[in-house]
Amino acid sequence: MLENAPSQSKMKELLGQSLYQIWQKLCLAIDEKYDMERLWNTGGKNWTYEYKYRRGGKTLCCLYARENRIGFMIIFGQDERAEFEKIRDTLSEDIGRQYDGAKTYRDGKWVMFEPADTSVFDDYIKLLAIKRKPNRKPGLMEQ
Repeated sequence: MLENAPSQSKMKELLGQSLYQIWQKLCLAIDEKYDMERLWNTGGKNWTYEYKYRRGGKTLCCLYARENRIGFMIIFGQDERAEFEKIRDTLSEDIGRQYDGAKTYRDGKWVMFEPADTSVFDDYIKLLAIKRKPNRKPGLMEQ
């Protein structure tokens, strides 16, 4: 775990202004639905930073940042993969393609999305609801 979270200016410099705005909007969309612990970490060999949403020892999702790129990962367990199939027709074709192309490991299907705009955020929220029902009441988000 990182001792200090990267500053806004460091994130803007890393991602660029437009991707930084997408990063912020994705975080806000998740924060509006979920009250979660948020942890910064190094991003391993492929990313500069990892920003993880967790609660009760279970990870909801992770955002990743590196120069001019954002990653958004959700790991689907076996039961969650069955739930994905139930809602597949309500999701964009691109989401389905990325899901189908993701590698399945012993602990789940690791799906990495790379958002370039906000057009699929509604789909992301549907996918997160498979992992965990939203636990924040509308309009009660802490400031």
